[in-house]
Amino acid sequence: MTATVAAVDLGASSGRVLLGRVGDGKLHTEEVHRFPNGPVRLLGTLHWDVLALYREVLTGLRLAAELDPTGLDSIGIDSWAVDYGLLDARGALLGNPVHYRDSRTEGSTPAEGLYELNGLQFQPFNTMFQLMAEPLLAHAAQLLLIPDLLSYWLTGERGAEYTNATTTGLIDVRSGQWSAELTRGLPPGLLPDLRHPGDRAGTYEGVPVTAVGSHDTASAVVAVPASNDRFAYISCGTWSLVGVELEAPVLSPESKAANFTNEGGVDGTIRYLRNVMGLWLLQESLRTWDTGLEALLREAEHAKGSVFDPNDPVFLPPGDMPARIQQWCREHGERVPETRPEIVRSILDSLALAHRDAVADAQRLSGKDVEVVHVVGGGSHNELLCQLTADACGLPVVAGPAEATALGNVLVQARAVGAVHGPLADLRTVVRESQPLRRYLPR
Repeated sequence: MTATVAAVDLGASSGRVLLGRVGDGKLHTEEVHRFPNGPVRLLGTLHWDVLALYREVLTGLRLAAELDPTGLDSIGIDSWAVDYGLLDARGALLGNPVHYRDSRTEGSTPAEGLYELNGLQFQPFNTMFQLMAEPLLAHAAQLLLIPDLLSYWLTGERGAEYTNATTTGLIDVRSGQWSAELTRGLPPGLLPDLRHPGDRAGTYEGVPVTAVGSHDTASAVVAVPASNDRFAYISCGTWSLVGVELEAPVLSPESKAANFTNEGGVDGTIRYLRNVMGLWLLQESLRTWDTGLEALLREAEHAKGSVFDPNDPVFLPPGDMPARIQQWCREHGERVPETRPEIVRSILDSLALAHRDAVADAQRLSGKDVEVVHVVGGGSHNELLCQLTADACGLPVVAGPAEATALGNVLVQARAVGAVHGPLADLRTVVRESQPLRRYLPR
């Protein structure tokens, strides 16, 4: 059997709809629609333009259906985590979802004992902290995370996909259910029933909508082309999500101190990882300079960089990133990078070292040995970053696939409709045999 599915993959800066075909152990994808996704500032608050996103999703699904006359077998949606829409009692959206980079959660602090309950690294923009600053909460009947909101608009059916729900801070990390303790004080019925990857989420124009790993990192980890379980992964895009795949959470005081998170993965796995600020630093620099990347990367290979902490909160908001990097170096006694190639090299050196530290900490805290690091996502195209990461980690780096999130989305759908079978290891075999990969050895 060959399945033809549509994967809606929404990132923080762009979205796309891909047509995926899976059968006979092979996987092929075709991008049918790509569109920008940027925040909109309104009356001092940073929002997502979710109605524009929905319009683009509909356009992409129409184009996907036109490309395959036999019809789609499934549709799946993934996106970034933590952000949400609030519905009123009639099911109408109360307001445009707020962007996680908005300043409304500045100053948030985790309560004592929180890590032992939800297992999450502290991020001030996690859903639970956003709800503490949410003026519309008293008027809300239900909360839907972004992929669940779009799925609801397609199907009329509501639910909360598990992998994304674990990023809210409201799931008990041991039971995998909404925590009665953590949700105390929220309006009754605010959180919908949980779905798991592979569950039916309704239908759109007669086509099944399938719950996938709707947190984009959960889908990306499905498509890590590992040949065994002794791997670390870096899902490298706007953020670098650096970690290992486990069967159970790590909730030790040392894990909490190292700011590692335990998020739900596909097939009951745990994504044990640390967020690193990622290529956001480079994206914002390029936006400030209004220039392209290719020539700068060639010059950066021979430039002298400086090292800064990419996870300093000063780098979280949009704005003049090069000036902030220079100011950070100035304030911390580091050599100040002056030219654009020096700033780019500083970003890549600092990210490579942050990747190294996260991989080393993941092994130390989880007890899991790592023999290879897989870089997936858009960052796998950045040859200099991949080589610097191999050098820093002292481990081989396998780069690709760049479209890991969409591929993981496609594979979970294909398994749900019977075009592929088996556990994650079998899905990863399909990726290895279908996608171009590049290997970098430490120098």
